[in-house]
Parts: sequence; C-alpha cells; structure tokens
Amino acid sequence: MSNLTFEYPYLFLILILFIICAKWCKPKSEAILFPHLEIFLESVGNRSLMMRLLKWTTITTALIALASPVVEDKVEIEKKDGYAITLVLDASGSMRYGFESRFIGQGLESKFDVSIQMAQEFIEKRGDDQLGLVVFGNYAYVAAPLTYDKEILGQIMGGLQSGIAGSNYTVINDALFQSAKLFKESDAKTKIAILLTDGESRGDNVPFDVAMRLTEQHNVKVYTIGIGSQGEFNDEHLKLIADKTNGKFFSASNKNTLKNVYNMIDELEKSEIESEKYVKKSYYFEYPLFLAFIALLFYTYLLNKRSVA
Repeated sequence: MSNLTFEYPYLFLILILFIICAKWCKPKSEAILFPHLEIFLESVGNRSLMMRLLKWTTITTALIALASPVVEDKVEIEKKDGYAITLVLDASGSMRYGFESRFIGQGLESKFDVSIQMAQEFIEKRGDDQLGLVVFGNYAYVAAPLTYDKEILGQIMGGLQSGIAGSNYTVINDALFQSAKLFKESDAKTKIAILLTDGESRGDNVPFDVAMRLTEQHNVKVYTIGIGSQGEFNDEHLKLIADKTNGKFFSASNKNTLKNVYNMIDELEKSEIESEKYVKKSYYFEYPLFLAFIALLFYTYLLNKRSVA
C-alpha cells in the first residue's frame, strides 16, 4: 500500500519564520507624487498581488522539496532459506491401475491420478518452500527444478500421465540419484525427498549405494511411500531408504490413507518461516523544486520590470 510522507517534516517550521517576517519586517518606502494616482495604484496592486503569489509559491514549494516528499510502498518478501522438497513420483505403467483393481471404470481413479492430486494439495501448503519434481519409470528425469513458483509446478504436474517415463520398469535408485542432484546448489536448511511408488526397484542404471551416497552427501531426508496392496511394492527396500536418511516409511492402500500420509509429513516438517518486510521509498522532491525554480524566475522577472518602470 502506497503512503505519501516527508523525510524531514520539521523543516516546515521555517514557514513560520517567513510568515512572521512578512508581518513584522515590512520594508520602508518613500511617498511619490504622481498624477492619476488611482490608475497607477490599481496597476501596481495587480502586479504586487502576482508577485506575492509567486513569492509564497517559491517559498512553499522550496520547503516542500527540502522536506523531501516520498511515497512509501511496503513490500513483503518471503524468506528463501526454509525447506527444499522434491517430490519423486512413480509414473510407471502399473500406476495407471486403481488401488484395488486393474479395471478403471466410471467413478474410479488411477493410483497415478490420486498421487498427483494429493501431491498438488501438499505443495499448496508449503508456501515458503522450494519444491521440485522428479518422475521415474523406465528412466528418471527432472520434471521441474527447485522453484518457489507453485503455480508453474502445479501446471507441470497436471500435464503428467502414467507411462510418461516408460511403462516396464521402476528405477527407484535412478530417481533418488536425480533427486539428490537437485539439492547440489540449494542453501536450504532442510532438504527432503518424498518418494512414492507402487513397485519394486527394477532396471536401474545407478547402483543403490551410489544413489544413497549422494543422498547422504547432500543431507537429504527421504520419506518413502508405498501405495497399493501389500506385496505390490518392496516395503523392506523403502524402509531401508528411509532409515538410512533419517526419514520415515509409509504405506497407503487407498486415497484417504495417502492423504493422511501427506498430512503427517506436512506436520513432521512444518515450515514456520516469517516473511521479510521492508519499505521501498520513491523520492519526488524534484517536482516541487522545479515549481519553486519556475516561480522564482517569474518573480525575478516582475521584480526587475517594476524596478525599470
């Protein structure tokens, strides 16, 4: 919100001195005998009125310029040193099926669609955090680097579909490796990866110990989520990843359970970063100073014209 104010408002007190002087410091003048005195006085009076107006305009606008008028805009900036979170989502072929059935009929949602929906609801709660996205199937790739722009991230997530990274494999190790690389340049105090899958690690190009070494090197805490029926995903492998990184393993057999999992992670890693506020000042002293200069020029012109007359 903009607010007009003055940096040195006390300088307006000088105006009192000018008013006192105008009342008590009047100059002495000699009487002049002049024919048709009424016409002369009328002409002189009009000119004197204009000169007084110009004189007080000069004084007033000069004082306004000296008082330094500024427009203050209060700007709020979110601090950028909170959480950095990557969502690591399984987009393999099995994610196109439902939680309890391979048939997706009317009113039924695929595991992938539910995962996207829950992930989007989660990122809406993380207002002060950097968020990134890694998608994996036959291969893993960075769909979105770490960003504060939740709108763009949501649009990217909305354009994903199961099978977009290949349908036959589930390269969890590769996905962890890509996720850890995202944190390489991050200065965040807390780095988190949330890995969601409905399968077992198969077809990896990166060995498990290499992926874990890079994850630990960048101090990334990994929360793992296995979705679907028991036995579809390798819970022991997901527990191992979580334990090695001081994270936690969760399982979700339906939409409501998955929503609760994201809520629990949000509570475990609650971001309570206050925004930074500062005041942006725009200076406008040059405008009254210009008016004072113009008024002074006209005043000097009329003063010289009167002296010549």
